[in-house]
Amino acid sequence: MPLPVAVAVALQTLLAATFFVIPITAWITGGRAQRAAEAEVARQGHPAEVLARHGIRFEEEPWELALALAIGACLLVLASLNLAGSGTGRILSWIAEPLVLVVVGFVTAGQVFATRYTEAAFRKSGDLAVRDIDARAVIAAASTGFPAWLRPLVLVRFALATLGSLLVIVLLATPAAGGYFG
Repeated sequence: MPLPVAVAVALQTLLAATFFVIPITAWITGGRAQRAAEAEVARQGHPAEVLARHGIRFEEEPWELALALAIGACLLVLASLNLAGSGTGRILSWIAEPLVLVVVGFVTAGQVFATRYTEAAFRKSGDLAVRDIDARAVIAAASTGFPAWLRPLVLVRFALATLGSLLVIVLLATPAAGGYFG
């Protein structure tokens, strides 16, 4: 197997792994993070439901968990097809990876820049009291509910979904990959 294909398969597999680890971890620990964020909002003198009113939550919904697991499974299928030298896997990767780049990159950016997004949501609120909430403190409180390794893994997923997806597209287009897929 040529090196470009091996690297592309590795990148797809690593990204797939993040789609199993991150959502399952959020499913298990999200409630604790949500309670910590709500306690911080209450400590600042606001009702806890202000987070829900502004679409800020840390708990994984069942459909979000299912979607993430499905994306991870699809990426594993693509990696397996590419590993096996299937031309179908290569073509499907060229279709899927730009979608991953745009959609997953956008969603993951919201996780990477959670503090900025939360600050913006509070600033745009029609409720003047909400504008006074210290979003950094809320995000910091929520972070205590998650394992310390989760944040770095989110950053890795962002890099794999964006730069990694671009690299997979390029690697699968190399002459060496073309010869492998025949």
